[in-house]
Amino acid sequence: MKSSVFSNGLFYSASDFYKEKFGCKVYKISLDAGCTCPNRDGTKGTGGCIFCSGTGSGEFAADRTLSIPLQVEQAKSRVRAKNSVGRFIAYFQNFTSTYGDENLLMKKYTEALYQPDIAGLSVATRPDCLSDSILSFFASLSEKTFVSIELGFQTANELSAAYIHRAYPDCVYNDAVRRIKSASPKIHIVTHVIFGLPGETERDMLDTVRYCIMAGTDGIKISLLHVLSGTALEADYAEGKFKTMEMQEYFDVLGKALQIIPPGIVIHRLTGDGAKKLLISPIWTASKKSVYNKMTSYLRENHIVQGEKTCEVSSAL
Repeated sequence: MKSSVFSNGLFYSASDFYKEKFGCKVYKISLDAGCTCPNRDGTKGTGGCIFCSGTGSGEFAADRTLSIPLQVEQAKSRVRAKNSVGRFIAYFQNFTSTYGDENLLMKKYTEALYQPDIAGLSVATRPDCLSDSILSFFASLSEKTFVSIELGFQTANELSAAYIHRAYPDCVYNDAVRRIKSASPKIHIVTHVIFGLPGETERDMLDTVRYCIMAGTDGIKISLLHVLSGTALEADYAEGKFKTMEMQEYFDVLGKALQIIPPGIVIHRLTGDGAKKLLISPIWTASKKSVYNKMTSYLRENHIVQGEKTCEVSSAL
């Protein structure tokens, strides 16, 4: 895919990707599978990653006390209050959505897919929480419907990974991508990356993007580090141990990242917004729409297009 066919003229957006696949506008609705995380329950650690909120980054997910059909209806209603047409991706978003009773989880995924106007399934998880049985299930589903697995990777810098308490080495991510692709090439892999982690340089951030590309991800979500109330990160920020990125600084790195991401990789996110009631810093991210408009203006003014330059992938893998 070349930049000339991007609807925004800049990058291969998730919106473009879904329209190509389904022929209509598709919205993701956030659901809660009722999971926790091995980095919270003591299996690998407690407290979770230091940036993660008490809801497992699921502030926008449906109420976990509801059945999956009711969660779907609740989430669809919220979207349809603003957008009356389109189909939906059932997105199990928060905590580690493959961690728990696998038979129960597989039942919940299936229930979500059975609901009206659901076009496919997306499941967010950790690379170290993908059993062979879960992968076999997803592979079977992918023969019938769209399936995406979203992997929380965040950074290729092992020192940063230790700081944020990620609790697995980079090689686990590489192996997860390999195993998913071996299970089924039809499964769409999305990798979550965070820019602005304490101590990281621009080179670290771009090297993380290169790492994900070389590993074989199909899509990428880039977020700016947010400091949220109630997280372990909040204390370090309050003590002045690091500063969050300024808007111009973030846009500069995003522009460079876009240029090394091949045109065929789907950009699922270039901006992010923490829940306003929890957001401590950076405050300039509070209005996602405003940030997105300023970001696209910056990219256009600087003639930055996805895949504009040859991607020089490091030999870090």
